[in-house]
This record gives sequence, C-alpha cells and structure tokens, in this order.
Amino acid sequence: IEDEIHRKEMKVVEELGLKEPEFEFTDKVSFINATAKCIAYLNWTTDRDKRVPMSIIIAMAGIESAWGSSRFAVEGNALFGVRTWDLDNTPHMKALGNPDADWGVKKYKTKCQSVKDMIRILNTHPAYEKFRVYREQQIDAGEWNYKELLSGMTAWSTNPDYTKIILST
Repeated sequence: IEDEIHRKEMKVVEELGLKEPEFEFTDKVSFINATAKCIAYLNWTTDRDKRVPMSIIIAMAGIESAWGSSRFAVEGNALFGVRTWDLDNTPHMKALGNPDADWGVKKYKTKCQSVKDMIRILNTHPAYEKFRVYREQQIDAGEWNYKELLSGMTAWSTNPDYTKIILST
C-alpha cells in the first residue's frame, strides 16, 4: 500500500512540475525554514524508507554550516562539509588552513543539492549501515528515537561529541 501511495505521490510531483525551492535566508530562523522547505521537497522524491528525519538534517546543516554563514556554505553551497578526494572530477573548495590537502569540500549548484547528497550518503555509505537498520526498525515501530539514530552516524564527524551536539541542537 505504501509503495502504491508513493508512486501516486511521484506522479503528482511530475504532473505539478514541482521544482526545488529557493534557499533564501537572513538569520537562523529563516535558515531553518529554508532547510525545511528543501527537505519537504526532497521527501516528495525520496522513498519513505530512505528519508532522514527533518530535525536531524536541520540540526546537522545548522551546526556544520554555522547556520548558513560558513565560507563553504556561502561560496560552495556546502551545508555539511562533505569531502571529496576526486579533485580532478568533483567541484570542490580547499580549507583555507589546509590548501595542500589531498581532499576538498564538495561544492554544489544549490544548498538543496547539498541536502540531497547528505541524504544519499546516509542511504548508501557502509559507515551508516547502523543508522539505516535503526531507521528501518523505527519506521516499523512508528516512532523516532533520535539518540539511537544518531548513534549510527558517528562516522560523520571526528568530534567525539558530535552526536550529542546534534541531539541537543
């Protein structure tokens, strides 16, 4: 039944010609609202079992990008500091304090594309298998346990307190 509903939703998206929303903000509150609009749009095109709770994405985007004010967010639309080692084929920016690094932070056409990539990473990278298992269990139970979900995302940051920071945010 859920698959059929999702197929119908996707047909509506196509028929309505829905497009990625603008990501306009001037402060923390409007950043949260812009991120929420982006997530709502992406959820229309993401299978229910592949979605990431909106509050986790907003908290991570806020912390990682200093609520949209970091250089990576402003110049590269990068809200999550996703790294790439494919410097020849992936648009990227170098950290100012580490210009000789063999990696860069991925650049995106839009901030919403950054959110889409973050969701893709959580859904495909082996480091987030526990997150996906916990999410499946919680979808079946019909209730989110953010602390447990975040415990499956420890690879996102080298900061040992990262999941606590996101949870408190």
